[in-house]
Amino acid sequence: MILSNMAYFCYILECSDGTYYTGWTTDPERRLRQHNRGTGARYTRSRRPVRLVYVEERPDRASAMKRERAIKSLSRQQKTCLIDDLKAQK
Repeated sequence: MILSNMAYFCYILECSDGTYYTGWTTDPERRLRQHNRGTGARYTRSRRPVRLVYVEERPDRASAMKRERAIKSLSRQQKTCLIDDLKAQK
């Protein structure tokens, strides 16, 4: 078994049309650049520019993917509350 010190993140992007896109990555800033170049997800290609509005660190890939699925199942209002709660913590 290989142990990794790699961090995993779940993130939410706000697209130029106001919609949200949720994903997971090991490097949120790199992933943001990919989305804005048009080499990220198909969903964001026609909705550029996108901006990173939420990032949550997770201990491993499986939990990042599980959290991504959980966030995707939230309503828009619930996602907005999640984003607002993160802003309030800063």
